[in-house]
Amino acid sequence: MIEAQRIAEVLGGRLVLRRRIRSLSDLSAAVARGLPKSALRNAVQHALDRAGDRRDLLYRIVPEATFKRRRDRLSPAESERTERLARVIATAEHVWGEGEDTRRFLTTPHPALGGRPPLDAATTELGARQVEELLAKIEHGLPA
Repeated sequence: MIEAQRIAEVLGGRLVLRRRIRSLSDLSAAVARGLPKSALRNAVQHALDRAGDRRDLLYRIVPEATFKRRRDRLSPAESERTERLARVIATAEHVWGEGEDTRRFLTTPHPALGGRPPLDAATTELGARQVEELLAKIEHGLPA
């Protein structure tokens, strides 16, 4: 599993989270309190280049009307979905490096995911686990 610090970096790090994340317990506590809205924006920016694509992904995690209604923080359930997205992105960046290779992997349909792009699969916990398994295989040079 990817380190909690790396997931926190995808979410915006100490500047956004207002505390240093050193462990999964720290990350879990931050999620339970509700992540800042900007954490979701940061995660989406890591994954996608185009503004329209970013907006579409953001509103798949938290519906547009709900996102606009939120003042500063996401609900715990929305925060869990945001953390899941950040975890998948952080894992992909660990395997592919930051940049275009990661974005291409995240947005290209993959047969191991039923022809869905990893970002689409990661909208559910089971789908995110599938993406993480796929990335582990790629990292270790196994057929994927």
